[in-house]
Amino acid sequence: MSDELGAHVSAEGGVQNCPSRATDIEAKCIQLFTKQAQRWNEPTLNKDTIIQFLDERESHALDFVGAHDSYLINLSSPNSESWEKSRESFQAELERSTSLQLDFVVTHPGNATEISANKPENNERRQGLKDAQTEMGRVQKKIDATSDDSAKAQLKEEKKLIEIKRKELLEFGGDLQRGIELNALGITSALEAVPKGTKVLLELTAGSGTSIGGNFEYLAKIREFIPLALKDRVGFCFDTCHGYSAGYDLVDDYDGVWNQFDSILGIENLGLIHMNDSQHPFLSHKDRHQNIGDGSLGKGPFRKIMTDPRLNRVPKILETPKGGDPVVSDMHNLSLLRSFRK
Repeated sequence: MSDELGAHVSAEGGVQNCPSRATDIEAKCIQLFTKQAQRWNEPTLNKDTIIQFLDERESHALDFVGAHDSYLINLSSPNSESWEKSRESFQAELERSTSLQLDFVVTHPGNATEISANKPENNERRQGLKDAQTEMGRVQKKIDATSDDSAKAQLKEEKKLIEIKRKELLEFGGDLQRGIELNALGITSALEAVPKGTKVLLELTAGSGTSIGGNFEYLAKIREFIPLALKDRVGFCFDTCHGYSAGYDLVDDYDGVWNQFDSILGIENLGLIHMNDSQHPFLSHKDRHQNIGDGSLGKGPFRKIMTDPRLNRVPKILETPKGGDPVVSDMHNLSLLRSFRK
């Protein structure tokens, strides 16, 4: 791979226009939507569009092209109607991506939303989760207000303990386990329906609410439920913003994060890194991307990623704010990342 850096590009006017947008930002790797991400309609790509896309990809000599699925999909939903709708949508996404010969499709694992249902037995748990989130916010304000490194380190440890309590509350009952099983079932169904082609990458999320994608252990469990014959088509996507927000401290424990990833998920299963700074602090559980170096992660972790031999084979895609000019914005972020190699 000549250069593993790229960005999510617009599919305005049709997916066949995406390869030229990679050249506009001097990239050989891109991510795109094969449909409108906030709508349920499932378009079928006609033969001419597919041929044009493949010709354009070859013409622009792209090394790595993938898609992100619809944000509406929730393969962890306990609601049978919502789950089936999500399963059908995800299968349609995999079919479109495979017809375009894409390398991957990224998917968010979804939410085990039964915890939010109006059930009396869940009242205590819901209140506990609210209290934990409030407490984490209080501690974070103290972290932001202090310049004492020792005090800051102690407060971060306190926040980690609150996060452990939050996870224990989430694990109470069978909601998460059922969400994990449902997610794996939906992915398995789609892979069986589209027997050869595009790989599925489970994306680490910011871990808000009842997300089952907010830590490495949950992602590992989803893949464990995938049948052995299909496992090689399932890997992982690490989003730097999501990871930092979920509690993986790339700033103060960079090597620890990747060692943990390797021991739980296997570094060989890392198929993609979303390169995004964060608008929010460590352990915020908020998903708001920022330009590289302008957020709470700063330049340090990205410099390490760009020079880490364990990650040099892994495609790295920007999902940073586009501003008024997407080309200028992406070029700025890509140039900065490339400069870290020097």
